[in-house]
Amino acid sequence: MLLPLCPFTAARIAGLQATVLLLLTLLIKARVQIKAASALGLALLALQTLVFLAAAGALGLVAIGGAALALNRPRPAAA
Repeated sequence: MLLPLCPFTAARIAGLQATVLLLLTLLIKARVQIKAASALGLALLALQTLVFLAAAGALGLVAIGGAALALNRPRPAAA
């Protein structure tokens, strides 16, 4: 016999518990994914910065080498 003053049944309570467990699981999964994506983003940003610095350094070395080569070229004798 059901109690008329109790709106919750065992099935409804079990359903609520399953829903809460599912929502908590999804929340934890989302937080883990956010942290993983953030770490990946930071790693890619560091890689991009290192590649940019390496390219800028190589370009600077080429420019310095070209300037040194141009300045050390023998000049033709003036007539």
